[in-house]
Amino acid sequence: MSAPAALRRGQSVFELLEPHLPGVSKPIQYVGGELNSTVKDWDCGATSEESGGQTVRWALMYPDAYEVGLPNQGVQILYEVLNERDWIVAERTYAVWKDMEAVLREQSIPQFTVDAHRPVGDFDLFGLSFSTELGYTNMINALDLAGIPLRAVDRTEDHPVVLAGGHAAFNPEPIAEFLDAAVLGDGEEVVLAISDIVREWKAEDRPGGREELLRRLAVTGNVYVPRFYDVTYAADGSIEAVVPNRPGIPFRVRKHTLMDLDAWPYPAKPLVPLAETVHERFSVEIFRGCTRGCRFCQAGMITRPVRERSIETIGNMVENGIRKSGFEEVGLLSLSSADHTEIGDVAKGLADRYEGSNVSLSLPSTRVDAFNITLANEFSRNGRRSGLTFAPEGGSERMRKVINKMVTEEDLIRTVATAYSHGWRQVKLYFMVGLPTETDEDVLQVAELAKAVIAKGREVAGHNDIRCTVSIGGFVPKPHTPFQWAAQLDVETTDERLKQLRDVVRADKKFGRAIGFRYHDGKPGIIEGLLSRGDRRVGRVIEEVWRDGGRFDGWSEHFSYDRWIAAAERGLAGTGVDLDWFTTRERDYDEVLPWDHLDSGLDKDWLWGDWEDALAVADGSADIEVEDCRWTPCYDCGVCPEMGTEIQVGPTGQKLLPLSVV
Repeated sequence: MSAPAALRRGQSVFELLEPHLPGVSKPIQYVGGELNSTVKDWDCGATSEESGGQTVRWALMYPDAYEVGLPNQGVQILYEVLNERDWIVAERTYAVWKDMEAVLREQSIPQFTVDAHRPVGDFDLFGLSFSTELGYTNMINALDLAGIPLRAVDRTEDHPVVLAGGHAAFNPEPIAEFLDAAVLGDGEEVVLAISDIVREWKAEDRPGGREELLRRLAVTGNVYVPRFYDVTYAADGSIEAVVPNRPGIPFRVRKHTLMDLDAWPYPAKPLVPLAETVHERFSVEIFRGCTRGCRFCQAGMITRPVRERSIETIGNMVENGIRKSGFEEVGLLSLSSADHTEIGDVAKGLADRYEGSNVSLSLPSTRVDAFNITLANEFSRNGRRSGLTFAPEGGSERMRKVINKMVTEEDLIRTVATAYSHGWRQVKLYFMVGLPTETDEDVLQVAELAKAVIAKGREVAGHNDIRCTVSIGGFVPKPHTPFQWAAQLDVETTDERLKQLRDVVRADKKFGRAIGFRYHDGKPGIIEGLLSRGDRRVGRVIEEVWRDGGRFDGWSEHFSYDRWIAAAERGLAGTGVDLDWFTTRERDYDEVLPWDHLDSGLDKDWLWGDWEDALAVADGSADIEVEDCRWTPCYDCGVCPEMGTEIQVGPTGQKLLPLSVV
């Protein structure tokens, strides 16, 4: 489909859209106009001294519904960074629900931005941020609705450059044929560098067309352009090689690392949603990266090294964000927020400043061994006590050693005892099922741990009004982790272990009613595993699912396992590989992995050594703990020397007070 012929390039489609809004669910999600949103002139670069008369235009998408996409920090930050340049237009678009999709198709209205309702296909760049691979079908749907050819090879210079970022972009191979480019790592600086290249190319009257623009992006070594790499396969179905097919194209593409977080205090103008969203709060990222070394955790591996924001910057961002947004909850975000070296001073300073006000503080991510009651009391000083969430991940001590999550049962019991004795009533524990070398007994240990938590809670609180919620997710091996070589647990075994665990919890007369039990079956995880470690052959599967009606696959009510299974059988027919080949098969060291040409900074030999250490711990032949390298000598993961970076931690010696108390 394409935009109506009467539309000028960059013209709003709102007049076409407005009559149909009363007939769709939650129409407010499509109207725009949020507090702190930005609408700029389509040709704003014409009056800019810096632009050379050129305007560079970005359509940014989080490929999920408005209620999930609007709070996404990554998109909000890039939206603001880009719009600060007077020659760049940046607008947002989100996945439309099926009722709106039907309207767009029936009325020939293209996928539009919510800011000025301009057709996405009119922009120079269409940037998508993927935090999960299950958003791929929504991307294809948006391309189709925008009138952008699905395959990159079919696009002309009149179509946007389709660019992926986010954690899932560290293996973009399953969607390689739909992408023009992908960017690894932090986006703040690279989106401006890309904008400069596009501006210069346009100022030179677009020499060499689309191919030359992509070549200019690729030769920087910081932007991955899949069409410039050929993939060959061996007789057994594995990848033989991934090699550049043009002169000057690098063999490996590097990730971006933003080293001075204090210089980029975004979002400074947080978007305030018009419709209800999944997170109604202002979030401040207090540090980026993690060096705890949990072997399953892709986020911790690919965001290295640790870079902390200073206490002064955090305080200023909180104050500014509350003032600009009106939000009454502030979340201090990172992969493990209590690990900030000055978290005690941050907590006390903010609690002092906002004591007696309506502002509440939250620490959404806390490790068992980083938690202390002083910290918890500071964050609940205004009287709002939400439940505490901890993630032991593995049910047994053995499993926690295998995954390098060095939390003992004693650590956990001591921590929750402290919380219950200080008035908390609800604790949530998060575990995974399907971890490498796991047995039925390892999983059943989750029940024993939950019972011990309840028993201790009742003891220290002096009453039985104590709750513990056990939440279980399926383990999915991820690229750029020591577990990237691991076999994924099949659906049937996953579901059987979860059933055993549920039955054991429910059968316990003394503790069962106090333990909540939440879990996902193994089906979505196995599809995520296919997309996580897939190669270019998986693209056919994704397209088959989309053509069969697949949308919003990250939502359990819209996900169809049968649709994915049928699509995998059709899409992989004749390739010599199947769903199991991508998921439940263990890899060996010599196999070329689909993402080996994408450089996260992590040394492959170090990752392999850590995988072997995990197996040695599992069988009892070794007792190896990889400690946090912030406080120990470097253990050669490769990131700092490879990327020219360094770990940045406090203390800075700064204090939030005597800044004025609100």
